[in-house]
Amino acid sequence: MTSHPPRVVVVDDQALVRTGFRMILMAEGIDVVAEAANGSEAVDAVFRTRPDVVLMDIRMPELDGLEAARRILRDFPDEAAVPRVIMLTTFDLDELVYEALSAGASGFLLKDVTPEHLVAAVRLVRTGDALLAPAITRRLVERHARRAPEAEPAAPHPGLAALTPRELDVLHLLAQGLSNTELAARLHLSETTVKTHVSRILGKLQLRDRVQAVVLAYETGLVRAGGEGGAS
Repeated sequence: MTSHPPRVVVVDDQALVRTGFRMILMAEGIDVVAEAANGSEAVDAVFRTRPDVVLMDIRMPELDGLEAARRILRDFPDEAAVPRVIMLTTFDLDELVYEALSAGASGFLLKDVTPEHLVAAVRLVRTGDALLAPAITRRLVERHARRAPEAEPAAPHPGLAALTPRELDVLHLLAQGLSNTELAARLHLSETTVKTHVSRILGKLQLRDRVQAVVLAYETGLVRAGGEGGAS
C-alpha cells in the first residue's frame, strides 16, 4: 500500500464545481494535480499527471465523461497503475451510470455530496475498493435490466467455468446486494474468508472490483433482475 496522499484529477465543465472540490480535497491533504473542463482535456490531463483517482463529470460538452472514462481505462499507458474513476452526476440513477460501471468506473457520487463523503470516497477507491454499496449497484443493474427485458444475455464469461461452487455461491449473493458481513452470515464463513473468495473471483474473472462482478453477473444471465440466484 502506498503511503503518499491520493493524487486526484477533477473533471467538470463548471468552474465552481471544480474549485469547490479542489478546496475540499486539498484541505484534507489530498493533492489535486490537474483540472479539466471536458472529456478531451480530462484524457490529456490524466495521461500527463497519472493520478490515483479521477473525479469525472458524466455529462460534458465536446467529449462526455463516459467516453473519457472508457479511453482512460482502456488506453492508460501503465496497466499496473490505471487510475480509479469516480463518475459525478447531478441526478441519482442517471441512465449513463450503468454504462459507466460497465466501462470500468469504480462508482459514482452525486454532485451535492458532503465534503466528508467526497474525501472518504476518494480514499476508499484509491485503496482498490469499489465506492458503490452492493445494494445501490443492484438497484442500478436491475433498472437497466427492466429497461431492456428483450435483450439476450451476453455470452458466458470464460472465467465463470474456473469458479468453484463456493465462489459461485459468493458471486450470486454479491450480485443480490449482500455486503461482506451479510455474505459471511449467510454462508457461515468469516469475513476474512469471504474477502478471500471475493478477491479470487475478481482475479479469475479479470475484474477490477466488486461493482464489475455484479454487472457481469447480470449481463451474463447468472443472476436475473429480481435477485434470482443459485446460492445455497
